[in-house]
Amino acid sequence: MGQTNPPFMSGVPELLLLRLLEQREMYGYELVKAIRLVTSEAIALGEGVVYPVLHSLEAGGALRSKRKKVDGRTRVYYTLSTKGKKRLDRLQIEWQRIQSGVSAALEAPDNA
Repeated sequence: MGQTNPPFMSGVPELLLLRLLEQREMYGYELVKAIRLVTSEAIALGEGVVYPVLHSLEAGGALRSKRKKVDGRTRVYYTLSTKGKKRLDRLQIEWQRIQSGVSAALEAPDNA
């Protein structure tokens, strides 16, 4: 298994959380599990990473939250706001640009 939080992962948690919340509302630990699932275990973010990002996105207006009682427990469910959707669109464009650049560099001949 590789390093769990390499420096180039900066910004990835935000992108993944916004993308998952675009699909449906989820609570924090559900998001932790979903990230592992959708990345085929390539990315495993702990609650100590996920919750601060969720709180920051909510404070910035990208997410809305509501409390729901489930099986006698109260969970905080997050949903994407209009501002969050715009943020996700910008991040996806930027990620695709960076991904293309890195792929090009990795595929370039050694005598570049």
